[in-house]
Amino acid sequence: MKTYAGIPEENATLENSKVMLVTVPYDGTSTWGKGADKGPELFLDASENMELYDIETATEPYLEGVYLAGEVTEDSSPEAMTEAVYQKTKEMLQHEDKLFTLFGGEHSVSIGSIRAVGEKYENLTVLQLDAHTDLRPEFHGSTSNHACAVFEANQKHNLVQVGIRSCDVEEMQYVPKGQCFWAHEIAENPNWIEDVLSKVSGNVYITIDLDAFDPSIAPSTGTPEPGGLA
Repeated sequence: MKTYAGIPEENATLENSKVMLVTVPYDGTSTWGKGADKGPELFLDASENMELYDIETATEPYLEGVYLAGEVTEDSSPEAMTEAVYQKTKEMLQHEDKLFTLFGGEHSVSIGSIRAVGEKYENLTVLQLDAHTDLRPEFHGSTSNHACAVFEANQKHNLVQVGIRSCDVEEMQYVPKGQCFWAHEIAENPNWIEDVLSKVSGNVYITIDLDAFDPSIAPSTGTPEPGGLA
């Protein structure tokens, strides 16, 4: 039985776990660097070489349990993938006593998941860590493109964007006023974390695109941008 980080099987069952991890090895709409579909497998392989003791908290977090809840393999079209992730997320949300996590894959995998979470929980904040606004209504003929990752979320929920440093001029009309924390402003604001948290309320969905981080730290992303969180 393969487990996250090679933890003991008794800490990796659904019954004994507080965290559920679903993988989505999808790279169907990436428009530059490819390979995001390899991410989940390599992530799990790398996790087996990680020490399980956390120095800062003096705990072994894995004892809370991490359950590998399967993967979404639908890749016939972006729309089909979005629907498959939506259905899988709805299934996972039935376990209300557990934390549901989703690991891609490129950023379009978030669309269906946010949709399902938004249907279940009212007053939802979507906290987006990203280099790009991802607010195009459609891109390359699809509303399920990685460049549209949070357009729907912005229409329906409280969207807070962090680390943004690249967007198209057409997207500027959709940027949530006062709730987009541009990278160049973060660099000059020592209180930016507190400012971000002041915009977050209710139930929170966190979506993280790897390119939010500085490419000197995390270079293996399809659309790297200079600067970024570090």
